Amino acid sequence: MTTAPSPAAIIPPVARLIEALRRLPGIGPKSAQRLTFYLVRAPLEEVTELGQAIAELRSQITYCSVCHNITVANPCGICADEDRDRRRICVVEEPLDVSALERTREYHGLYHVLHGVISPVDGIGPGDLKVEALLARLRAGGIDEVVLATNPNLEGEATAMYLARLIAPLGLRVTRLARGLPVGGDLEYADEVTLSRAIAGRQEM
Repeated sequence: MTTAPSPAAIIPPVARLIEALRRLPGIGPKSAQRLTFYLVRAPLEEVTELGQAIAELRSQITYCSVCHNITVANPCGICADEDRDRRRICVVEEPLDVSALERTREYHGLYHVLHGVISPVDGIGPGDLKVEALLARLRAGGIDEVVLATNPNLEGEATAMYLARLIAPLGLRVTRLARGLPVGGDLEYADEVTLSRAIAGRQEM
């Protein structure tokens, strides 16, 4: 049975990388150690390529000034695409959710990324999200339907209900993804068939 090295046996550069990797979501202490010692043994070219990819990620991406999705050009490719259905906006929590919905090839409208959900426990309120930017887009006109595609968990449902109340006075159609999505699940982990059915079966709110 292989045991983890004691803290005293880990030299500072290795310890720093382990600690940095531990801060990533889904990476525990053991996974951080395994990844770090893999990189120690990996060819220099592979490690250099990884470092460059991380550096370029932060230096080359920006946020779309319209939908707030991540992009390399502003506005993003979806917002700039004149063939998209510009009467419909799908509201999602994170950029990963845009990617998940695009994989279904069932939705052809525009998006709005909130960058989170309302979560009082975590100290996140409506003012921490892109809610005002969404309302500004809706008040500008030209939108017929708002599809609320927050995740079907407690925070996602609370955020959807909050948005539905804000949008109601604008007289727009507000729909929610159908319950083909499991309660407590995340869009990014749903398969294309489930997401396709959820989009097709969205419901009025």
